[in-house]
Amino acid sequence: MLRQKPDFLVQFAVHGLLRRFAALDAALRKLPGMLPYALTPENLVFGVTKNDADVRAKAFAVEHENPAKIKSYLDSFTKAVQVQSEAPPACKIAFFQRIQEHPMRTSRFFFTTLKEAPADAEVVSQKLMLRAGYIKRAAAGIYTWMPLGLRVLRKVENIVREEMNRAGALELLMPAVQPFELWEESGRGPAYGPELLRFKDRHQRDFVIGPTHEEVITDVVRRDVKSYRQLPIHLYQIQSKFRDEIRPRFGVMRGREFLMKDGYSFHASFADLQREYDNMYATYSRIFTRLGLKFRAVAADTGAIGGTGSHEFHVLADSGEDAIAYCAQSAYAANVELAEALAPAAPRAAATTAMNKVATPGKTACAEVAEFLGVGLERIVKSIAVVTEPEDGGKTFALLLLRGDHELNEVKAGKLAALAPFRFASETEVEEHLGCKPGYIGPVLGGGRNIRVIADRSVAAMSDFICGANEGGHHLFGVNFARDLPEPEVADLRQVVAGDPSPDGQGQLDILRGIEVGHIFQLRQKYAAALNCAYLDENGKSQIMEMGCYGIGVSRIVGAAIEQGNDERGIVLPAAIAPFDVCIVPMGYHKSDAVRAEADRLYETLAAAAIDAVLDDRNERPGVMFADMELIGIPHRIVIGERGLKDGQVEYKGRQDGEATMLAADDILAFIQKKLCAG
Repeated sequence: MLRQKPDFLVQFAVHGLLRRFAALDAALRKLPGMLPYALTPENLVFGVTKNDADVRAKAFAVEHENPAKIKSYLDSFTKAVQVQSEAPPACKIAFFQRIQEHPMRTSRFFFTTLKEAPADAEVVSQKLMLRAGYIKRAAAGIYTWMPLGLRVLRKVENIVREEMNRAGALELLMPAVQPFELWEESGRGPAYGPELLRFKDRHQRDFVIGPTHEEVITDVVRRDVKSYRQLPIHLYQIQSKFRDEIRPRFGVMRGREFLMKDGYSFHASFADLQREYDNMYATYSRIFTRLGLKFRAVAADTGAIGGTGSHEFHVLADSGEDAIAYCAQSAYAANVELAEALAPAAPRAAATTAMNKVATPGKTACAEVAEFLGVGLERIVKSIAVVTEPEDGGKTFALLLLRGDHELNEVKAGKLAALAPFRFASETEVEEHLGCKPGYIGPVLGGGRNIRVIADRSVAAMSDFICGANEGGHHLFGVNFARDLPEPEVADLRQVVAGDPSPDGQGQLDILRGIEVGHIFQLRQKYAAALNCAYLDENGKSQIMEMGCYGIGVSRIVGAAIEQGNDERGIVLPAAIAPFDVCIVPMGYHKSDAVRAEADRLYETLAAAAIDAVLDDRNERPGVMFADMELIGIPHRIVIGERGLKDGQVEYKGRQDGEATMLAADDILAFIQKKLCAG
């Protein structure tokens, strides 16, 4: 980085600043006429306080052959630092986070809004993003980010990048196009399915558009990292991905092309992987806190990515696709796919009645049977027929038993060694094995049928229950295990419900809806072993690396934030990611010299104070301008009118305020600064 040329760049990485500054400063001092005094971290990053987490690298060019120019650079830089030191105390919103671009005038901005959302828009965020001009549809699941939406996206991206750098990760950029041979080497290519977009180049070589980059990053590391001394290392990127969803929907929430932060860490031991996993858990918590979102981290299933430990980060919203089980009396939280349903505390009651076959003509659903027989749905046992087809051949038919008011958790069932992998049986297969159509099947088999029966924990504790009789139009009443049928295999098969006891024994579970925006995994050696990503340990012995994976849906966060923050007037974004901090709405800008002069003066004043402002200088009616500014989600509005100016006042209204407030025009800058610092 340092070379004997007229110009060079000096850049101090935030995560390595403290431990590397002394050595770098000493090297710089050896150059002729270079740096007459040492720069401290406070000189390098202006506006920093000891509690300010928003430190990032600064860079400037110098000419080491011209000492006079060096002094000029340093003097101007020091003045900038002094100007910032005279500013108000550090805000919750970082200073540079508000300087995304120069403040804007709507007359010079590509600004388009719609009164109505397109008819095919499905969820609130999709409707509002299209109406507000954040995005434009290019194809199914593919969107153009318009200037207004891009401002929001970049603010999210900046916060993610700053916190990843702070945590010690290093940014790189990998190719979107990947050779398919890497996916074949990892064994993931066939398993990933049609969501993996494949194509051939002109030489008929196979490539894919990357939906994720485990294979590519592992290939990078295995080429260059050979010793334990080079570990640990954490590399990340913020890059567009593509997954060929069969039915893209919900706008940017489930699109085919999306912006993602994906990070990968490599370690010499599992203990060190766990340390970095905890570091990322804390980093993600800081990211979503800085974004101003209500979120929850939950234990989760690793899914197709694989590995062992896993946590999801969900933005809480009633429209969320995912259900989250949590305990208000403890810290327990898990995706319902993973949340354990405990066995009933009470032992199974003794049988009180004989088993009888009863006619239930036309009653095939559990709710219909319960109503017909005049019993509660919890007395019914439903049988779900499944078929396992392992790779080594063969086919096994089995019955899964659940209480009538419970639902099967397919993720839990799929993890059972006896069922992996499984599918639901066809009607033909049901008739072949049980001799009747679905709707009347049950676990009392008879006739020497050898069918595997696996009961949920709640079913195993039942007595005198009702189930299908394996005869059309009939059910069995008063059925009991051990007396009427063998004791079944028992497993946790069901989805938890509100009111279930918490698995940690601290209280009861409740259910929230959430939108997954982040996921961290302990991959362990899944990909490193498949791609032979190894290092030499202290004894010179080759060892496979431990690996972690950490993803954040950057573009999805924007949609999730809008799902969480909206009202009948439009978007309500957290201040940290709103497209602008402040909008100035002058009434009669093109008619009144006084209004225009004050609007321009305030606009320049806010710009000079590094406040991200937009001046609505369109020749529109006030109602139109008010509606647009509320629709696009600007948190603070200042209205300038002739009547108020006569009294030296302007009108202020927060995005969620019920009423406007009149303020002295001379006080508005200090007022806005205080609002921004309050978050």
